[in-house]
Amino acid sequence: MSQFAGAIAQIALSGQIVHVAWATLLGIVVGMIPGLTATLGVALVATLTFTMPAQSAILILVCVYIGAIYGGSRSAILLNIPGTPANAATALDGHPLAVSGRAGEAMAVATTGSFLGTMAGMVGLAMIAPVLAEFALEFTSFEFFWLAIFGITLCGQLTALDDPLKGWIAGFFGLFIAMVGQESIHAYSRFTYGYRDLEGGFGLLPVLVGAFGCAEVISVMRQPAGEVVRANAQSVLRGVGNGVRSVRTWLRSGLIGTFMGVVPGVGEDMGSWVSYAAARRAAREQGQYGRGSVEGLLAAETGNSAAVPGALVPVLTLAIPGSAPAAVLLAAMVIHGLRPGPLIMITQPDFFFSIVAMVFWASVAIFVLGIALTRPLLMILQVRREWLLGVIFALCAVGAFAVAGRVFDVYVMVAFGILGFLMREAGFPVAPLILGVVLGPILDANFRRSLSLSQGDPMDFVSRPISAILAGLVLVVVIVGLAPVRRALARLFRRGQEKANA
Repeated sequence: MSQFAGAIAQIALSGQIVHVAWATLLGIVVGMIPGLTATLGVALVATLTFTMPAQSAILILVCVYIGAIYGGSRSAILLNIPGTPANAATALDGHPLAVSGRAGEAMAVATTGSFLGTMAGMVGLAMIAPVLAEFALEFTSFEFFWLAIFGITLCGQLTALDDPLKGWIAGFFGLFIAMVGQESIHAYSRFTYGYRDLEGGFGLLPVLVGAFGCAEVISVMRQPAGEVVRANAQSVLRGVGNGVRSVRTWLRSGLIGTFMGVVPGVGEDMGSWVSYAAARRAAREQGQYGRGSVEGLLAAETGNSAAVPGALVPVLTLAIPGSAPAAVLLAAMVIHGLRPGPLIMITQPDFFFSIVAMVFWASVAIFVLGIALTRPLLMILQVRREWLLGVIFALCAVGAFAVAGRVFDVYVMVAFGILGFLMREAGFPVAPLILGVVLGPILDANFRRSLSLSQGDPMDFVSRPISAILAGLVLVVVIVGLAPVRRALARLFRRGQEKANA
């Protein structure tokens, strides 16, 4: 506790609180503009922090990340267009509230939910990460191989609930993309076909910026422009009070969101939807949901914000991202010489508590800025999106080029932008693809290391206790994702509900 308090004080007294203010505000602006996502915001800002001290750079990226997830609620409420995918559930009740003349109250409820959710996730981060890091010390290359497979299969299923096969195809296609270039042990070229630019593989940031940013620009340009609902600031305090009083809703959503964030590759989107569904099931008046429910709005915003600190848990303890923005944050940590993983609590305990303190200050910043700038920030939504998205595309190209100074990375960004757009049109989720690109090197290196240790015997992958458990979890996820099994489980669930109602 003393280390946490010391980290909070250090940020406040060292002048880095200025970074907290402007980075969180930038994150809010990025999140509230349709076409920009938290992933794109963190990726673009990451390209500008390479020359900064590691502590300041990570603080800025964490604040942009948290601010962007919150900022997406503004456009979801006022435009009925989620600023980020994590705010899709927010629009279900937020926009009807705004249309009914309660836009100020709706934004205050969203702000309160985001603040409380981030705080709940912060507590989860501080409690779960040390335990998970100690447990992860038992992991060897066999366990890390299965952990990568488990993350891909689970992410594929949860991001494509209607057809998990599409999620799995996207995830394993991402693994294939990660295999392009020289492998890490013998520097043998794979899938390069004589092109020298492919020797280094596809850069993570150009792929992320393309698949999320460029693809989002194309998708938004195809949609009709939304009309901004006028907001008043008179009911802001009432909205804060309504949010704080709904203790059961934000506590439940905070726990669910934190858990969904911890699961590799799932992140804020599912944290929001699962929290919203749980709140709806527990509500006495379920018919109000989707028509302007304050508790529905609160649950969605609490869930997605709680998932942000939750997503940092596997980043810090396993070096595996819990979400797409967390993948960019992980890449930035490595670039700045930080080494997340099971040994972080031993080798860099001060850095861990600094991350927790960063989350604390970012949550305070979104509450203060969200309440104080309710009306001024709305002016940004009045800018013509044709101008805005043109600037965004230019920033995507600059961000992709700035990583390594290669024009090839700009081509990669454009190619993955087109690929991401086509995947969305065909109903394939993009998140498993990105997770596959991130986990590909981890899976590849640990798979070959494991075969070397076992002298080629594949039975060692399932004979070790932790490996056997992870392999069993992968098998369960695959079986549950099969269509006949899902139909049978749905029938059993309906029968259980009918018996309970009887």
